[in-house]
Amino acid sequence: MTDLELLLPGEADKLVQQLRSFLPQEMGSEGWSQQHENLEKLNMQAILDATVSQGEPIQELLVTYGKIPTLVEELIAVEMWKLKVFPVLCKLEDFKPLNTFPIYMVVHHEASIINLLETVFFHKEVCESADDTLLDLVDYCHRKLTLLVGKTSHGGPPKEDRLQDSTPMQELQNQAELMEFDISLKALSVLRYITDCVDSLSLSTLSRMLSTHNLPCLLVELLEHSPWKRQEGGKLQQFEGGRWQAVIPSEQQKLGKLEGQVWISLYNLLLSPESQAHYCLTSFAKGQLLKLRAFLTDTLLDQFPNLADLKGFLAHLALVETQPSKKDLVLEQIPEIWRRMERENKGKWQAIAKHQLQHVFSPSEQDLRLQAQRWAKTYRLDVLEAVAPERPRCAYCGAEASKRCSRCQKEWYCCRECQVKHWEKHGKACVLAAQGSRAK
Repeated sequence: MTDLELLLPGEADKLVQQLRSFLPQEMGSEGWSQQHENLEKLNMQAILDATVSQGEPIQELLVTYGKIPTLVEELIAVEMWKLKVFPVLCKLEDFKPLNTFPIYMVVHHEASIINLLETVFFHKEVCESADDTLLDLVDYCHRKLTLLVGKTSHGGPPKEDRLQDSTPMQELQNQAELMEFDISLKALSVLRYITDCVDSLSLSTLSRMLSTHNLPCLLVELLEHSPWKRQEGGKLQQFEGGRWQAVIPSEQQKLGKLEGQVWISLYNLLLSPESQAHYCLTSFAKGQLLKLRAFLTDTLLDQFPNLADLKGFLAHLALVETQPSKKDLVLEQIPEIWRRMERENKGKWQAIAKHQLQHVFSPSEQDLRLQAQRWAKTYRLDVLEAVAPERPRCAYCGAEASKRCSRCQKEWYCCRECQVKHWEKHGKACVLAAQGSRAK
């Protein structure tokens, strides 16, 4: 047991057993809020487990109690809520909440779940324990990556602080868009871990990945657009550890983690015997895949020697005849979670939004203080610093920071000037967090 252990073994066991899936209309309810807090604790503990490399009980508990399907269903439920209910809330002219924190928690819930799945899906037994919901998770990852490619091809990655003089709901929408970018990149990592298990996937899952979604071609598009890179002020930046970081000239040819996930996924999907037996190399697929040759430079091969096999595959592919598109007569499973939720709530989204507006997202000041108090207990600063991927960054300019906000102790700054400039955005959340800390 480490000094930074967040959950005792018995406590983690209890929290995992209590996990259940909530319907979209239950998002933000009291029971849902309690589970969201529990998920955050499990999330942080799972990262701590992986960091210290002394066994990973959270991952083992999720498999033992069969909770991976529960997490997948919860992930898709909150995704649907964000697509169907959140836009309605944002358009309601009479909805002007004093504080958007309760809605933010629901928006953030998707990020919490995909982060936990990213942490535990490294293990093959977790992928296997997903059972039939693996089809739903593959569809989820496909939706996220398709959206990511589409947005990147129309203006690049989202920008921070785009809106000036925005309302609280407009600011929340902007935060949700920034969060969506991070979620999509985590979905890429989850998909890569699924491809690691390609030799044991069901025929339905393999067919879904290769035929229905043609994931190899989608991954080629992802490499072409490279949404994890951008030019800012004439300097190259790369998205790592949940934030944009400047890349010094000497490291600009270095293979990044996200780019590496794409290459590993392509390697698994194109070179495994199981995939090659089921992937139909049409003229379109051939044209897309041959674009990879331009990326397979000597510098990349020096860093990732296994890609020499992929380069050989592409050289062979350039010489062979393509196959006509075909549809084998196979009895396949289809993803059920999204279809079922959409069917059960058809025509109800407006009513759900108005009900949640009145009963969930308009809390009293006392309710907000109690919620802030619970979150102050959940987010222990020593644990947050331990699970952080790197040194803290300034909340205003992104530079390495050494000074923490003295009131809420949550935001970091590199200098007093940045803290003052950021106060207009940070002030309300800071006061609420400080009240919660004092309430303890």
